[in-house]
Amino acid sequence: MDPLSAVLLPFEWLVSAVMVAFHEALSFLGLPPGSGWTWTFSIIGLVIVIRAALIPVFVKQIKAQRGMQLLQPDLQKLQAKYKGKTDQLSRQAMAQEQMALYKKHGTNPFSACLPMLIQMPFFFGLFRVLSGISGAAANNSGIGAMTTDQVNQFHNSSIISAPLSASLLHGGGGNPVVVAILTIFMIVAMTASQFITQKQIMAKNMSETAMQSPFMRQQKILLYILPLVFGIGGINFPIGVLIYWTVSNLWTMGQQFYVIRRMPAPGSPAAKALNERRAARGLAPIDVTTGKAMKAEDIPAPIEPKGQRQQPQRKNRRKK
Repeated sequence: MDPLSAVLLPFEWLVSAVMVAFHEALSFLGLPPGSGWTWTFSIIGLVIVIRAALIPVFVKQIKAQRGMQLLQPDLQKLQAKYKGKTDQLSRQAMAQEQMALYKKHGTNPFSACLPMLIQMPFFFGLFRVLSGISGAAANNSGIGAMTTDQVNQFHNSSIISAPLSASLLHGGGGNPVVVAILTIFMIVAMTASQFITQKQIMAKNMSETAMQSPFMRQQKILLYILPLVFGIGGINFPIGVLIYWTVSNLWTMGQQFYVIRRMPAPGSPAAKALNERRAARGLAPIDVTTGKAMKAEDIPAPIEPKGQRQQPQRKNRRKK
């Protein structure tokens, strides 16, 4: 067994065990065991289990992202301090001061990728399980926690004439036209949901300072590159994997919508919109950093728009 297979084997067993548990529960409730829809709902159940388990990680990610936004002014001052200094000592000192800033704000630049990194072993575990269904069925053997009978059930199941283990590039049986149409539809849904999620974060949940940072310039590039990468790679994925990834992206999109509306980042358009909604209901504005309502003395005075300066009026002089 190669090292990669050894690493992914526990995830294959865990992923397939969760799918089998949902499949047995759905079959007990009356759904046909050999139906592709029963296995599809089992994959959706797998998404729910994994994403629900990742909620604490997501909360930590949100806090880390806020920390990254709050430290942007200090980070820009630090970059200005060492601008033009390329010697080894200056670079080392700048790196140490950056790490001190990250520690002070309880964040790091890789925090935004944490949920995705944790999901990847499960994703590849599911990919290996579904990709190996055809071979396991041909050898009349099980795969992961799936028995031989369950492997054969999955192999023979389909949704609208498209087997869940089929892919656009590698085939896998079923109606080739339906497989192509369903695969393309799932790829578009997967990439579109990912793009919309990142776009709404950048448009609604970023302060002006954060949008000007070099980190955000990299994020803008990734906004267009990542959907393209997943879209091109999707032609290799079995339909079952595309279902998993699409449902997971939709979960992320709904989760981000809730966070942006209820727990926006400081200084963002979403934070302004939240306090406007509170004002319309007669409630005090909220400090989104602490989550507490602001007292009257803490509310900053509105900045008057700049216009033409009014000249003081002269008082009428008394006539002699």
